[in-house]
Amino acid sequence: MVLLAMGLVIYLATSKYGNIRLGEGKPEYSTLSWLFMFICAGLGSSTLYWGVAEWAYYYQTPGLNIAPRSQQALEFSVPYSFFHWGISAWATYTLASLIMAYHFHVRKNKGLSLSGIIAAITGVRPQGPWGKLVDLMFLIATVGALTISLVVTAATFTRGLSALTGLPDNFTVQAFVILLSGGIFCLSSWIGINNGLQRLSKMVGWGAFLLPLLVLIVGPTEFITNSIINAIGLTTQNFLQMSLFTDPLGDGSFTRNWTVFYWLWWISYTPGVAMFVTRVSRGRKIKEVIWGLILGSTVGCWFFFGVMESYAIHQFINGVINVPQVLETLGGETAVQQVLMSLPAGKLFLAAYLGVMIIFLASHMDAVAYTMAATSTRNLQEGDDPDRGLRLFWCVVITLIPLSILFTGASLETMKTTVVLTALPFLVILLVKVGGFIRWLKQDYADIPAHQVEHYLPQTPVEALEKTPVLPAGTVFKGDN
Repeated sequence: MVLLAMGLVIYLATSKYGNIRLGEGKPEYSTLSWLFMFICAGLGSSTLYWGVAEWAYYYQTPGLNIAPRSQQALEFSVPYSFFHWGISAWATYTLASLIMAYHFHVRKNKGLSLSGIIAAITGVRPQGPWGKLVDLMFLIATVGALTISLVVTAATFTRGLSALTGLPDNFTVQAFVILLSGGIFCLSSWIGINNGLQRLSKMVGWGAFLLPLLVLIVGPTEFITNSIINAIGLTTQNFLQMSLFTDPLGDGSFTRNWTVFYWLWWISYTPGVAMFVTRVSRGRKIKEVIWGLILGSTVGCWFFFGVMESYAIHQFINGVINVPQVLETLGGETAVQQVLMSLPAGKLFLAAYLGVMIIFLASHMDAVAYTMAATSTRNLQEGDDPDRGLRLFWCVVITLIPLSILFTGASLETMKTTVVLTALPFLVILLVKVGGFIRWLKQDYADIPAHQVEHYLPQTPVEALEKTPVLPAGTVFKGDN
């Protein structure tokens, strides 16, 4: 499915269909604000944790049948991060987003929801039992995926806060962090996208760029640069093998625990990301959305992961911090804290990292609350937003549910299993949407010359009906008897 998504979006970007404009008018947001917003929608704040520590997991339990803790395992640790957070994942987001945006901005169908687009493709009533079931699955899967991000973020934040201030690292402090973030994104949601989320996402975007940039400057610049270039080369060279690796001669644990989990995690997020990208992409061409999501987001992830992981590896191989051992004995949160504290002015770096993390969490939850409110709004039309009170309601819900799960002490593995199970139906739903999207493109643009595509808007069934003349009763047509 992931390779199918990649192939299809690259074809769309390079064909005449790439010039299809998603709605009339100029784009509502600047390109930079637009990029920052959908990156915040598509990535959880736990990205900051994985961006420092994920390589150590791959070093200890590598894929491709590489010997654990070997030099080759270390060399492939950053490339596997690039693979799991790179083009494949963002291509899946992109395909789902294009289908939703076409449904909403080009076809002018009502309903910025999963049931709305399924209804437009299959004819199933969005308010019928099947439509309600689809939306319910989306809400459950989104909360499950969000919970993993929130729990990892809370644990990492409180561990770092404890190192800075001496506060205890316990549930009370973690709950305070979650509630603080909840307060920020509730306020942002109440203000609205233009004045709330757009500002938060800019802060996150610049923070997530400047933090690794400073690490690159004050850290071992040459080593980090060489490591990133080498990782890009290995990722490119082994991309197909990584994508299709099933470990037939082993137990398949790496593929199951990492690659399959990540693909299903991304897929569980696709409906929500698609709704949000649709909301902020009116007026842009299909190829703009494709290159923005795939290239902009991939480059951003690779820069953050490449710099932070390469610095951590440098500290490991030079005997400064045994990151894999700390990961095993004290946990990944402590490993992240120790890596950041090893930088010059380490406390300042750790404080900046925690600041970006809390704002990242708030902006991501704000975007999720918007999509859940959109799902709960009947017949939402282009140019409209869900009711402010409904957005606030979902803000409270997605704060309290993960908080209660954190209180019960559910393990990360249990939560990952839940995400995998809830994401499986979305594979089928995504295939249905792809089939409908291809049919729409053929119906609307197959006969339109390439040079006319950008300025052509297909007539929707509703518009065609409105333009059909209504003749007076008793009209007799020639040839009638």
